Amino acid sequence: QVQLVESGGGLVQAGGSLRLSCAASGRTFNMYAMGWFRQAPGKEREFVAAISWGGGTTDYADWVKGRFIISKDNAQNLVYLQMNSLKPEETAVYYCAASPSIATMGSYNYWGEGTQVTDSS
Repeated sequence: QVQLVESGGGLVQAGGSLRLSCAASGRTFNMYAMGWFRQAPGKEREFVAAISWGGGTTDYADWVKGRFIISKDNAQNLVYLQMNSLKPEETAVYYCAASPSIATMGSYNYWGEGTQVTDSS
């Protein structure tokens, strides 16, 4: 079992940065790949980024490549999403999730409650 709690969301101006954190509890956290997803109002949840259990492999949605960075600290049971050059349309609830293997969707069986990121421009 893995429990996930996101934090770090808030108001941000267009072009600004935020770092989201996801704290995990559970003895087997370091055996899970982790992903970040987002859901904007009126839209479906979409993949943002993922990282393998060891942190050696990452994957990103095309529209965040070069702007967002996902990282994982197995010693601290934390996953981060550094978001730079944010755009107004990226206002959404951001979720972290755990999967037995790195993936863009489908295999994630543990989810957090989400953290809100809102454009303040």
